[in-house]
Amino acid sequence: MTAAAITLFVTLFILLFSRIPVAAALGLTSFVYIFYFTTIPLTQIPETLFNALNSFPMAAIPLFVLAATVMSHGGISNRLIKAGLAAVGQFRGGLAITTVISCIFFAAISGSSPATVVAVGTLMIPAMINSGYGKDFSTGLVATSGSLGILIPPSIPLIVYGIATEQSIGDLFLAGLVPGLLAGVMLLLMVLVVSRRRGYGTGEGAITMTREEKIQAMRDSILSLLLPAIVLGGIYGGFFTPTEAAAMAVFYSLIVSVFVYRELSVKSLGEVLLKSSRMSAMIMFIIANGILFSFVLTAERIPGQVTEAMMAMDLEPWTFLLLVTAILLIAGCFMETSSAILIFAPIFFPIAIELGINPVHLGIIMVMNLEIGMLTPPLGFNLFVASGLSGMSVLRVAKAVIPSAAVLLVALLLVTFIPEISLLLVDG
Repeated sequence: MTAAAITLFVTLFILLFSRIPVAAALGLTSFVYIFYFTTIPLTQIPETLFNALNSFPMAAIPLFVLAATVMSHGGISNRLIKAGLAAVGQFRGGLAITTVISCIFFAAISGSSPATVVAVGTLMIPAMINSGYGKDFSTGLVATSGSLGILIPPSIPLIVYGIATEQSIGDLFLAGLVPGLLAGVMLLLMVLVVSRRRGYGTGEGAITMTREEKIQAMRDSILSLLLPAIVLGGIYGGFFTPTEAAAMAVFYSLIVSVFVYRELSVKSLGEVLLKSSRMSAMIMFIIANGILFSFVLTAERIPGQVTEAMMAMDLEPWTFLLLVTAILLIAGCFMETSSAILIFAPIFFPIAIELGINPVHLGIIMVMNLEIGMLTPPLGFNLFVASGLSGMSVLRVAKAVIPSAAVLLVALLLVTFIPEISLLLVDG
């Protein structure tokens, strides 16, 4: 490894451990490399940052963020939750079951894990606690179930991976569907076991709804339930691209929230736009600096050197996948999902191709690893969001998610070593 490459990684790690935001650390590291070790003019930096975001697929990210914000404020997420209560609320652990199902549905619209935690957790954490569910269990379940938002399509991290590796985003969405549902079903099984052992959802904690109330809740949710069907059906049916689907999600959610449910006024649209703009700006800034750092890695031929070194070790595919899992589980503790994908995808991708591993399968493995990273301190975003919703400390939330995070880890291992799970719906 050259002196430039060593300086590159030393600078990055110093900045990361000095608590500088990850996006700024990536950008500053790239600046240091370009300034001291290349003849590339510094004017190339803003041009690269602009070009990183100037793509049609990238436009899907702010649109899905806006759609998620509109749904949270416009009553769509509330109606999805009420529909879940009407369907399964009467069973043992009904509120917890509804929480997981609501996260699955909301994830199928928003593409964002923190947005899913906020939309579902705002209602379900207090409801579960008031119904006798343990505070730790309730908060931990919402934090974990919300992480499905980065796996079940449409998924912002899968869009980032597709752009970084030039893979079909439609294929990645298809590949994420079955693993996401598998993880959701496994969480439901855990909920059933825990609820039976602890008596959750019985006695005063049982949900009672009359037949008329259930029918009314299902009727009220019809338009909300149509949204994921329109978005995903349109993508998989070939009617529109993921970016066009995101625009359709915004249009549909606005029409329903403002003119049908009337829970979102025209005056409040400014607040919704401002909130989604802030979230989008943060995500896009991270992605832009991540792509700049990937440009620097490629210029230094680091992905090629790592590929040659690993191929010289004569690794088996399963050994490589275990190594990927170990690296990403550690990286997820310290890095935001999109940043980790943009750093590691250019390194892992060529090795996977050499070993005969399907690149779409690799993308699902990477996202599932980083999905667990949303639940691990010190950087786990879902921990901070759930902490704010429940009033618990971040460390207490981290402890609370351990059982459900272990379920996600088992799902990860199944998907990693049974490629058919993620490739079941993908052609070829």
